[in-house]
Amino acid sequence: MAITETRTLPAQFVEDIGTDLAKQLVAQSAVPVVAPGIAGISQQPGESAEQFAARQKAAEQFQIRQQSLAGLAPTVAGQDPLQTRAQELAEKGIGSYEQFINRAQAATGPQAYQAYMSPYQQQVIDTTLSEFDRQKAIQEKSIADQAIAAGAFGGGREGVQRAEFQTGAARERALLQAGLLQQGFGQAQQAAAQQYAQQTGLAQLLPGLQGTDISRLGSLGALNQAQEQARLDAEREAARQAAYLPQEQLQQYTGAVTGIMGGYPAAFQSSNVPNPTPLQTALGFGATAAGIYGGLGGKLFG
Repeated sequence: MAITETRTLPAQFVEDIGTDLAKQLVAQSAVPVVAPGIAGISQQPGESAEQFAARQKAAEQFQIRQQSLAGLAPTVAGQDPLQTRAQELAEKGIGSYEQFINRAQAATGPQAYQAYMSPYQQQVIDTTLSEFDRQKAIQEKSIADQAIAAGAFGGGREGVQRAEFQTGAARERALLQAGLLQQGFGQAQQAAAQQYAQQTGLAQLLPGLQGTDISRLGSLGALNQAQEQARLDAEREAARQAAYLPQEQLQQYTGAVTGIMGGYPAAFQSSNVPNPTPLQTALGFGATAAGIYGGLGGKLFG
């Protein structure tokens, strides 16, 4: 019996598109992918002249595509004026407390009290002692007047009384002067102790202030880093678009061709019937002869 072979072929224009697509896919697979322009290409050790020439050509095409896509390149928005102002204020505030710490440090130490001694202390002491001496002279005159009134002026009793008075007065004068000096020193020491307490407080406050500075600088650094990273990402995306534009265009073309090929059914069919073998010919001849003989016999013997 006969064997029929049937082939279903697409329309000719669809077949031509598929052939063209296959050629482009094969050609594109041999093109190296480069990101820099022609200026950034240099022959590497072990690279053949053909390979280097292929990369140079690809770099030229990349540079052309990059220039053509300049209007479509992603961009990064700059900082808002409020962000810029906030950054300036933060930078001005960093370390602004340093002058106060320096002043507090200058007010500490073993001799720090001297800076807090009253500038009028010696005048106060001199005035107080002068008044003491005036009162002493009045009292001495009173002793003399009492001795004259008693008729004992110049006597031994008057001398003893005067000597005791002068000794006591000298002692009181020394105690008064020492008390005034001690009072001034105590006030200066108290002022120095207050400054020392303030210094200690600032020393305890300093780590917190430094931590605030670090936090501010870290936040500003993170903001600037994010801005720079966004810029780098935009440049990378622009380079990626320029580098892979042919592949993406080819993929779009492939999708379109696939849709066309699926939407157009076969428009041409061909059938191939192979030649019969000798056995098939003999069997066919025998069947034909039998049919003829049967037909004749029926008429003859009927």
